[in-house]
Amino acid sequence: MTPREPDGATIGPADGSDGGPGSAEAERESMWLEVIAKMDQVYSDLLRYETELEAKNAELEEAQDFISSVIASVSDILVVIDAGGIIQQVNPAFLTLTGATDDALVGSKISDWLVPDAAGAPPAAPGDGDAELRFQTRDGPGELMAVAVSSRRDHAGRRVGSVMTGRPIGELRRAYSALHRAHQDLQQAQKRLIEQEKMASLGRLVAGVAHELNNPISFVFGNIHTLERYRRRLAAFLDDLKRGGDADGIISAHRVDAIFEDLEPLIEGTLEGAVRISDIVRNLRRISFARPGEFEAVDIAKVARNAALWASKAKGASVQVEVVAPVATFVAGQEGQLHQVLVNLIENALHAVRTTPEPRVRVTVAEAGSFVEVRVADNGPGIPAEAADKIFEPFFTTKSVGEGTGLGLWISYAIAREHGGEIVALPSSSGAEVQLRLPRAG
Repeated sequence: MTPREPDGATIGPADGSDGGPGSAEAERESMWLEVIAKMDQVYSDLLRYETELEAKNAELEEAQDFISSVIASVSDILVVIDAGGIIQQVNPAFLTLTGATDDALVGSKISDWLVPDAAGAPPAAPGDGDAELRFQTRDGPGELMAVAVSSRRDHAGRRVGSVMTGRPIGELRRAYSALHRAHQDLQQAQKRLIEQEKMASLGRLVAGVAHELNNPISFVFGNIHTLERYRRRLAAFLDDLKRGGDADGIISAHRVDAIFEDLEPLIEGTLEGAVRISDIVRNLRRISFARPGEFEAVDIAKVARNAALWASKAKGASVQVEVVAPVATFVAGQEGQLHQVLVNLIENALHAVRTTPEPRVRVTVAEAGSFVEVRVADNGPGIPAEAADKIFEPFFTTKSVGEGTGLGLWISYAIAREHGGEIVALPSSSGAEVQLRLPRAG
């Protein structure tokens, strides 16, 4: 009789077999095989996990060794503290400073190793930022240190402590002192080079002035010699008249009429030469005695014409510099400095065309809104592409050794900036073109 559950359900094999002893044995054998297979799989997974874990541990140990070696090699002190000011790690530099052991430092408060301030206030753990601290050493208070404190955060961004790094202030002061001396030496060298460039510009200016003065002085000198000769002839004429005789004959003999006809153009020419000399001297005085920072209305068209004349004479160039400019165009600035800028630009153009067949240099002055543009163009080889971004840098030059210092364009650029303007190299299909842009006066 088949057993039944209280609710009347029949108990028997699920597969509908008769549920004999053979069937139960087979089921148990199948279960054990499944358990053994699962155990083999778990064991294989454990072996794989162990291999991966050993590799990760090796990488972690290697990274830890690397970090430890870096920390140990840092010459500045390094202290890691938690949020409560408890020391968690130090580097050998801090051990050497304090003379304490790692066991004595780790776990102690950082405030225990700080020297009280001059007022005797108890030290506290420093906050983030820079501070000047003294640490306790085996020999007493140590040297004053410049310490930088920065926050240390966990993976969630929460502040969990700080990292302190520092070095003796004496070393920093020595480094700053050496840097200051190097900066002063560089400034002195820069001043000397600028003065040398100014002296070179002055030499070119003097050469141009000498040539400018030579023509009117030679003219005046020749006229004075002629006037002296006429004076002697008139004196002889007066002596002959005093002795008596035919006046018409005496006048004809001494050619008095011709002398009087020639006196007027001689005197006018001499006065013209003297006025020209006076103008040159007045321009020199205006250039030389302008006070720094004192701007006035400057006729840049006139300055451009004078600069072209002087640059040509100073260079001894056979090139005729063409100047296209209005009668008068005024900018705000110092005439002497603007004269120097234009002379530099024109001299560079003359230097560029020295080996060019049919050389040409053209200076154009034109108004452009509230600015005045002065362009200096030549038909030379042009500005090399690799030098286009460097021509206004100090000490950069494309000239041969001994022909330039590389400061002319740099000084000109600085002067233009001081005048509220700029100097730029314009793209050109042939030769080079540089533009000086200055604010108009008024």
